[in-house]
Amino acid sequence: MQGERRVQAQVVVVGGGPVGMLVAAELAGYGVDTVLLESRADVSDQPKATTLHARAVQSLARRGHLPGQQPPYSEEAVSSPFHFAGLPGLTITAPPREPAPILKCPQAELERHFEARARAAGARILREHRVTETVQDDDGVRVTADGPQGRTVCLAGYVVGADGARSTVRDRAGIESDSYPATVSALMGAVTLAEPEALRNGWHRTERGWLVIKRDAAGRTHIRTLDCGGAHPDRQLPPTLEELRQEVSRIAGRDIEMDAPFWLSRFSDFARLARTFRAGRVLLVGDSAHVHFPIGGQGLSTGVLDALNLSWKLALTVHGSAGPDLLGTYDLERRPLARRVVDQTQAQLALMRPGPESDALRRLFTGLLAAEGEGGHLSGLISAQDTVLPDPTGASGTAAGTFLSNTALGTEEGESDVIGLLREGRPLLLLFGEKAESHREAAQPWQGTVRIISARPTPDVPYEAVLLRPDGYIAWVPGGCELTQALSAYFLADSDVGRP
Repeated sequence: MQGERRVQAQVVVVGGGPVGMLVAAELAGYGVDTVLLESRADVSDQPKATTLHARAVQSLARRGHLPGQQPPYSEEAVSSPFHFAGLPGLTITAPPREPAPILKCPQAELERHFEARARAAGARILREHRVTETVQDDDGVRVTADGPQGRTVCLAGYVVGADGARSTVRDRAGIESDSYPATVSALMGAVTLAEPEALRNGWHRTERGWLVIKRDAAGRTHIRTLDCGGAHPDRQLPPTLEELRQEVSRIAGRDIEMDAPFWLSRFSDFARLARTFRAGRVLLVGDSAHVHFPIGGQGLSTGVLDALNLSWKLALTVHGSAGPDLLGTYDLERRPLARRVVDQTQAQLALMRPGPESDALRRLFTGLLAAEGEGGHLSGLISAQDTVLPDPTGASGTAAGTFLSNTALGTEEGESDVIGLLREGRPLLLLFGEKAESHREAAQPWQGTVRIISARPTPDVPYEAVLLRPDGYIAWVPGGCELTQALSAYFLADSDVGRP
């Protein structure tokens, strides 16, 4: 009989998709002893998400995790066309000196990239380990998994559930969810068409449903179908090539012949939002916390932003230098934003349903998209660039909670920019000019946690000082509370670190 193996760690991450791997890479990079448990032996190459939106791209750049795009970035604003509910006309624009606002990257490639970074930072990745139980008490958590050599028991201070829509971590922690049952049936797959030109690239709506068509470099046709007539009676039943062929032909109104299925899958508009993203020492990220209708490529971006929001807070908590309720702000900041994604994807689906009411709404939204230009409300929703986080002090200045765009900075350490200065992952206090040097003295009790940099004044940052969180959001500017109040809300002073 195989024995039981025991593993000690500071944090256990359950789930090795891109979001879980990113959490592991971040935590290990912060010096947290991290173990990741993943049930699969290898990365799945079945196409899933392929889109990262602007705020996720910008945030990854600030942490040095962005694949494929390296600075210098364009000195001009860069715009990319997108869609809303299949309607063209949406434009998403990134500010100057930021990466392009939309990154197309297959999920499998992103997962491998984050896994390599996690391993390089020292995270222990245990594949073929299926988690069966998580138990927490006042001192930590115990995570039990079945692996190739038998049972593994991990003992840690915290567990992060990144194990998807059917999350074991969420269920074992007793975290309840608000869920919305499926009302539509949808298929997707990659096939070879007998007549490649039988289906054109793009979004196609008929009175019988939707077809979304994209050709890849290998000559395959990627197809998504949408039938708003009702949910499939068994969403867990694997689809067949014949089912996809019949559905595509029905929606198109003519026979479409296909063969050589590379992959096939089924999905719906089932949605779920966990009622909390934290239960004691258990935290949820990505699909374990929120699931929505997969339109607009927002699922992966939302999970990436979860990971980047949580990781620095959890790392500071593990190291004993977090403020009194820093970890509690994860749920307060990310859950409302996930709620917003669930709501607006449901709204997009409402625009895609058949019927005269939807036709009228689609005509209205077509005009709205044409009128709102490059910085409108809908582009902010999709890209998450309109995000403003709550200020834990309530008085940290008018800019608190907003995202500081990248700008060139002449610093005491040489020429740099916001992205470069945040690569270390530390909170950053920027002081502009001699007048701001008084803030340096105020911040001295936190210099073990906060990096303090003097820079030449610049019109791109209209403040004498800025306190930046590691994720790029502004924590404080002069004009509200004292700097020490803001620092105390986020971090312990050096003299208090390690005290019981």
